[in-house]
Amino acid sequence: MNFDIRAVTLDLDDTLWPFAPIGARIEQKIHAWLEQHSPATAARFPIAVMRTLREQAFAANPHLVHDLSALRRLTLEHALRESDADLALLDPALEIFHAERNKVECYPDALDALTRIAARVPVAALTNGNADLARCGLDAHFVFQLGAREHGAAKPQASIFHAACARLALPPAQVLHVGDHPLMDAAGAMGAGLRACWLNRQGLAWPLDQARPDLEFADLTALADWLDTHLDTKDTAAA
Repeated sequence: MNFDIRAVTLDLDDTLWPFAPIGARIEQKIHAWLEQHSPATAARFPIAVMRTLREQAFAANPHLVHDLSALRRLTLEHALRESDADLALLDPALEIFHAERNKVECYPDALDALTRIAARVPVAALTNGNADLARCGLDAHFVFQLGAREHGAAKPQASIFHAACARLALPPAQVLHVGDHPLMDAAGAMGAGLRACWLNRQGLAWPLDQARPDLEFADLTALADWLDTHLDTKDTAAA
């Protein structure tokens, strides 16, 4: 397959690192912090109950689907209010969340592959999540990070993909979006006119009743290899 790629937009959670261990650690750390600073809140909202409360906040506020930080804040504020706790605890509790949220452990292939890809083409982070690449210590690999909260709409909305392309000063057809989610990443990118790479780490069957993405790889090393070959071939042909 031959097409012109001048930049890559890259999803973060479950593409560059697994989110599940981060989410579990956040729950544990916040609960432990509440046990120390607001025992009544911790008793009334143990981890499973707090998780249900968070799901309810998400369901009740679809207008905030692009702002996971705001939804997290609503969840913690509700728990504190319902347990008659001091609302001054809200910001310190949220700082516990952000500190843990940005302790990421990349997949074994990810950092070396990311370094290789970024040496070839500009790489921009495009995420619905609330990781902060600077706090993660990974921002040097990216030309910018664009989040759904900053943009005001989440993937798979075309506008966030188009905003990234505008910042890259490239037409969508010359940008390859890479991510793990079939709908949010692959289908969303294709719908916005970008090239799409589904990072299928689990070896799943394509689940959507629509065209498959341009590329599909099991890890980022395979993508870096493809870019090396593709761009070398393109440069040779141009010469």
